[in-house]
Amino acid sequence: MPGLFTGLEIPADVGFALSLKRGGLTGARWIDPENYHITLRFIGDVDHQTANEVVDSLDRLSNSLRFSIRLTHLGIFGGDKPRALYAGVEMNEALTRLQAAQERVLQRAGSAPEGRKFVPHVSLARLRNCSAEEVARFMAEAGRFEPLSFPLARFVLYSSKDSVGGGPYVVEQSYPLAA
Repeated sequence: MPGLFTGLEIPADVGFALSLKRGGLTGARWIDPENYHITLRFIGDVDHQTANEVVDSLDRLSNSLRFSIRLTHLGIFGGDKPRALYAGVEMNEALTRLQAAQERVLQRAGSAPEGRKFVPHVSLARLRNCSAEEVARFMAEAGRFEPLSFPLARFVLYSSKDSVGGGPYVVEQSYPLAA
């Protein structure tokens, strides 16, 4: 079974702007711009019955209101042992509400509670054998991060094939947000 997760799509123009940050970091495995997204809730591998329950549960959230996303900075996960380079998302109340609502309905559908704190971001690269110093140098040389904003009209249910990470991801179902 493919793994499932919910997320927000990144528009092509924003993906292109983010892709300009690629290169110049040894040990980075850069994610293709068409696979950029913001994960809202990881679900994992599920059987067909559970997948159908997930689809139906998420359908109840399509009355959530539209809002905008703002990417504001580059960051890393992993501290002294960097694992990922990302573009950070500015938190807003609508995003927090949508993610919390998904957490509730997915738990009711049988998904285990998410164990990690929600840190919205767009993964740009997976890092292997990169020192914290190399990453700090890269981020300093990358220059000022010009914030990128875009409106959202929907959230999606993605599936992912077994891979090392970074895609390919497939939109299985989309859920429009109310105007």
